[in-house]
Amino acid sequence: MDLQAAINRQRILHIVSSYQLDGADRASFQAHLADLLEQYPTPLIELSLVETLVDHWLNIPPLRGVPFLQQAHRTLQHWEDQPICSTLTPGQFQQITALDPAPIFGPGELPPPYPIRHPS
Repeated sequence: MDLQAAINRQRILHIVSSYQLDGADRASFQAHLADLLEQYPTPLIELSLVETLVDHWLNIPPLRGVPFLQQAHRTLQHWEDQPICSTLTPGQFQQITALDPAPIFGPGELPPPYPIRHPS
């Protein structure tokens, strides 16, 4: 794994850890997350995790574990056929994650309006 890939993976793990998204069955969660990392670019996984967090923000108990990743995966699948339409601004993304939004949103304020592609 090159340095950039390690940094990208660490960003995802930071979001998972910050919100304790892995739930009780960490082994299943990690396996499902590994599958997502093989299928999708890490910036899109980050965005789908945060979009899912926001969608379920007020749920008690909060959505966690594999069901959380399944919802994030449905978001990623939707983006395969549709333009990526985030409900978040870069500033909101940064407030929620404490991460630099530039790898996700680019230097502008809006996410790119093109469908996702499998990384080469």
